[in-house]
Amino acid sequence: MHAVVRIAGTQVQVTKGQQIRVPKLALEEGAVQAFPEVLLVSSDAGVLVGQPTVDGALVQTTVVGHGRGPKIVVFKMKRRKKYRRRNGHRQDFTELRVEDIVLPN
Repeated sequence: MHAVVRIAGTQVQVTKGQQIRVPKLALEEGAVQAFPEVLLVSSDAGVLVGQPTVDGALVQTTVVGHGRGPKIVVFKMKRRKKYRRRNGHRQDFTELRVEDIVLPN
């Protein structure tokens, strides 16, 4: 069984037991969080597509930890103008473990 859920403005396809990285959430490590914005659920019984969400379905997760992604270098240049700008960026993330996908009744 898998589902497509909206977490922090991003759509993520999840299965039970999977660990996913999403943009940083203000949650404590080890906290249990349920996400009710399930857009699609696929199981043995069939596929449920939400309009825009599936009523009664939710994804239960546990916060594994927080971290920062790899460094991305942003470089801007205009040729023959002596214009060069170099900047670095590391995106914060929250790692979640999907505990269960609850189907609607």
